[in-house]
Amino acid sequence: MTLKGYLETLKNKRAAVIGVGVSNRPLVKLLREAGVEVTACDKKSREALGPQADELEAMGCRLRLGADYLEGLDQDVIFRTPGLHPRFLEEVRRRGGEITSEMEVFFDVCPCPILAVTGSDGKTTTTTIIARLLEAAGHTVHLGGNIGRPLLPEAEDIRPSDWAVVELSSFQLLTMKKSPRVAVLTNLAPNHLDVHTDMAEYVEAKANLLAFQTAEDRAVCNWDNAITRELAGRTAGRTDFFTRLPPQSPPRGCFLREEAVWYGDGKGARPVLPLADILLPGEHNVENYMAAICAVQGLVPDETIRGFARTFGGVEHRIELVRERRGVRWYNDSIASSPSRTIAGLRSFRTKVILIAGGKDKGVSYAPLGPVVNDHVKLLILCGATQAVIREAVETAENYQGLKILTAEDYPAAVRLADESAGAGDVVLLSPAGTSFDRFKNFEERGRVFKDLVNALPE
Repeated sequence: MTLKGYLETLKNKRAAVIGVGVSNRPLVKLLREAGVEVTACDKKSREALGPQADELEAMGCRLRLGADYLEGLDQDVIFRTPGLHPRFLEEVRRRGGEITSEMEVFFDVCPCPILAVTGSDGKTTTTTIIARLLEAAGHTVHLGGNIGRPLLPEAEDIRPSDWAVVELSSFQLLTMKKSPRVAVLTNLAPNHLDVHTDMAEYVEAKANLLAFQTAEDRAVCNWDNAITRELAGRTAGRTDFFTRLPPQSPPRGCFLREEAVWYGDGKGARPVLPLADILLPGEHNVENYMAAICAVQGLVPDETIRGFARTFGGVEHRIELVRERRGVRWYNDSIASSPSRTIAGLRSFRTKVILIAGGKDKGVSYAPLGPVVNDHVKLLILCGATQAVIREAVETAENYQGLKILTAEDYPAAVRLADESAGAGDVVLLSPAGTSFDRFKNFEERGRVFKDLVNALPE
């Protein structure tokens, strides 16, 4: 079915779009332009939506806002926002209403093959690497889902020879009834259990990525993760695995040998990517490249993969290489809004780093951060509301040996201190271990302020 054909099926039907954030606004516009009667539903008040509410009404939408936004839904088709669990729409389902989403419809109408990535960790970076590799090899790529822009409004402009590359969350996958041509499962661990009924439901949602594949489709799964290794049995297509635990070699897929990523197809194996060519730090990024290499087999030459890996500095705000200046590499890991994410970031580097940390406390323990900072940091610069608790975690850790700790009033001062202290070969890492809300609107704004300051440093 084409997008035009799908919109034809909605004629004389009423639709409700739940959640009028960034991903659903183009959907509302698309439906209204097709003449569909639309009710826009959101838990925010009219005051909180501000001018957006006026824009929706100017398009001809009815509004259902506030705490009761889900009550009395009687439309023929309900477009669910990914973050809303389907259990809140059981009354709609019981009376025969159709529940769908922008991404589910896109899977129905997309004219080109879809490559989709999900997992508990690494999916954004893996999705980005795959999309960039395909582009580097000359393919036209449409990037969407949890990353990029909503793709459904663009479906009519997509050619059959293109590739759609999408990142999918467990919430998007909960009600999926189609699987992609290539499905990538990076890993699975307990996550989002505050929304999912239990771990079993979370796993089953992820399994939908594979459940509807045909014999012509492919899956890529993490051999080192027991859950994804087991879920590989759900696909009817071919499965490639990846492992970074030597000396393992999966039946088909990527593994490590002689300081390089190798790919084997069961008949033979070849080196694809020397580890030294991977600019992104951290073993988790080796896994991300392995997953991507499996996904693009037959589509991207090995030399293209190597050239890309030497220059790709990462996804914005995720251990993103901002700049190398006078032999010092500056990294932005603003997404690290908890101690656990900062711990993972610190373990990504083989040398001790200059760490800029501090933010708003999330109410979690900082004790586990202290020993890791002492092991992986040569200078700690604290800036933000959590200065005292981070300092306490470091100085009370058993392995504390007098690590130098400086404090900064703001980010300009923190960057200045780091610049004055760093020498050739050093790494400066922003990894706050707290939320941004003490000083910034979100972690993106925090990361961009840091990047602007770093890029403004004179040559």
